[in-house]
Amino acid sequence: MHANDILSIGQLAARTGLAVSAIRFYETKGLLSPSRNAGGQRRFRRSDIRRLSFVRIAQQLGFSIPQISALLSGLPQGRTPNKADWTRLGAAFRSDLDARIDSLTRLRENLDGCIGCGCLSMDRCALYNPNDRAAARGTGPRYLMGDSPEV
Repeated sequence: MHANDILSIGQLAARTGLAVSAIRFYETKGLLSPSRNAGGQRRFRRSDIRRLSFVRIAQQLGFSIPQISALLSGLPQGRTPNKADWTRLGAAFRSDLDARIDSLTRLRENLDGCIGCGCLSMDRCALYNPNDRAAARGTGPRYLMGDSPEV
């Protein structure tokens, strides 16, 4: 590794806008694997700037640390991720985002219906759930979880 490709934790913090404590936290979660110099100080690769940027974006999109860790585990530790690596990650995120968009769309459609009738009571709603039919399918908000109301 070239000397210009090695960063101290302070340099990494300055480049990413993260606090040193946040970088240490991400390290404990396995999102980064710094090496240590002879004095025991952490040394990061320049590619860790991209990894941390990805982590921050993924968190803003609502992904958990375990989800992010699982995705990053497929990235190479010894080299900067290339376009193909990021394309694979994007595809995995896209699938999850599509599922969340579908769920939010169902929520919006059902919410509009509830606001329209004014009852806000899914167990008594004559339109969406007469006689609490949804309860027979299990616990939780059945229609928001993907079950279709019977017509």
